Amino acid sequence: MQIHEIQPKNKSKNRKRVGRGGKRGTYSGRGMKGQKSRAGTRKKEPEIRRLIKRYPKLRGYKFSPLGSVFVVNLSILNKLFDENSEVSPKSLIEKGLISKNTKKSVKILGEGKIEKSIKVKECLFSKTAKEKIEKAGGSVEDKKKKDDRKNS
Repeated sequence: MQIHEIQPKNKSKNRKRVGRGGKRGTYSGRGMKGQKSRAGTRKKEPEIRRLIKRYPKLRGYKFSPLGSVFVVNLSILNKLFDENSEVSPKSLIEKGLISKNTKKSVKILGEGKIEKSIKVKECLFSKTAKEKIEKAGGSVEDKKKKDDRKNS
């Protein structure tokens, strides 16, 4: 068998060329004037594509002002936690303040008042938050210092 003797199993079907007279009439199934009736011009793309392209530019889509940190204020801790209770990422998940399926760390900010003595562990915190917690009689375990001891 030679290469010139090879033939396809099924014959190829000719593509219908629309818009060249024949039995289809003057407009040949394309309707009247407009973008959809023209040949070779840009075709309309689906509306959903425009929305999908726009998502990454919207605020809130993979956007967090503090990066990968959950922010909790002292006023919230004052409402939800009792005297001498321990505040950690686990206890915050139990109270429903943060979601459990993330690898974000927790940062406590000094907004609001705290009148209860609480123990803060495994969290980051601002300088004002640390001062207010210690002033109320609570204690703070610094996460950064604990991590530094592990690396040494």
